[in-house]
Amino acid sequence: MFGPVERLIAGRYLRPRREEGFVSVIALCMLIKIELGVGTLIVVLAVMSGFRAELLGRVLGLNGHLTVQAGPDGFADFDALALRLGEADGVLSVTPLVAGQVMASANGVASGALVRGIRPDDLMARPTIAGGVRAGSLEALGDEQIAIGSRMAYRMGLNLGDRLTLISPKGAATAFGTMPRMKAYEIGAIFEVGMFEYDNSFIFMPLEEAQLYFQLEDRASEIEVMVENPDQVWTYRQELAPIVGQLGRIVDWQQANSQFFTALRVERNVMFLILSLIIMVAAFNIISGMIMLVKDKSRDIAILRTVGATRGAIMRVFFMSGAAIGVTGTLAGFLLGLGFAANIETIRQWLQGLTGTELFAAEIYFLSHLPARIEVKDVVSVVLMSLGLSLLATLYPSWRAARLDPVEALRYE
Repeated sequence: MFGPVERLIAGRYLRPRREEGFVSVIALCMLIKIELGVGTLIVVLAVMSGFRAELLGRVLGLNGHLTVQAGPDGFADFDALALRLGEADGVLSVTPLVAGQVMASANGVASGALVRGIRPDDLMARPTIAGGVRAGSLEALGDEQIAIGSRMAYRMGLNLGDRLTLISPKGAATAFGTMPRMKAYEIGAIFEVGMFEYDNSFIFMPLEEAQLYFQLEDRASEIEVMVENPDQVWTYRQELAPIVGQLGRIVDWQQANSQFFTALRVERNVMFLILSLIIMVAAFNIISGMIMLVKDKSRDIAILRTVGATRGAIMRVFFMSGAAIGVTGTLAGFLLGLGFAANIETIRQWLQGLTGTELFAAEIYFLSHLPARIEVKDVVSVVLMSLGLSLLATLYPSWRAARLDPVEALRYE
């Protein structure tokens, strides 16, 4: 389709003589714009995908895919209900829990916390918690011992063996009203999930101790269910609904975190749209740059036409010149984006050490590190979009070069 002479001329136009250096500067600027647009879009999509995957993994690693919630009195025969739920198709595990909100206080520091009473074996089966123990042991948790997050321990100045006081508004009724229930527990383990909310406010204690503290007396407040395919959680809800009946209410992870993950999806789509404008601007720059190249080479085009070059040959020459800029810029942006996304945490640490400022606060972004996950479909879509826009941008200047009248071009020569 493209002859050797046409390729030679197209390459020559991209390497002008010294007195035509302005044309090469324009071509270089067009290439850099496409490179930065493609690279930036790949990095942003990788970070957004990494955020979603990391947060989803932490949320589902610590919470159930489905949660059967009871009323204020809890589940009386929760082990039997858990056994029936575990026999359903696609259910991996079922975990009875006692959950409640308390005020945690130690060393003059107080804050709200979420207590989860769980059997030690069930807690050890959660790799997110079991693999994140920084001090102590979950297996050794006994009566009046609890496990807290690393950020809570740091904020309250707690270490293994120290005592943390939990205050619950559900206390004993007296002549002066309901007195809050207060009890001090020993720190038996300190864990770190890597998600700020969990490390800062979650407390785990043995199930029997939680039943005693929240006065549930051999009852459970909720039952967490893990399934094989969390993305199809709504199908499991339909299967488990007849088993639960009127005993409780089923809430899946998509309902519990719908606002959070919907916001992430909307933000990702908006960022893709906004950053795609960078590539579109670069494509328009190709049009303007190629039109200037055609104007600058009008005399050469007229000479080529007079020696027998067809309009198709002229169009292919300028099409190859513009396409070379788009393809080279897209390839450079592809390599730049992949390299940056693959080492983004290292780059963040380097910039943080260089500037002395915290560039990724866990209190704001929920995670302790900057995640990036390169999705093949995202990279392919960015590359194809860049190539498509670049090739389309060369069509009009190439057609205009082919329509140039040699007589008019050489009239004043």
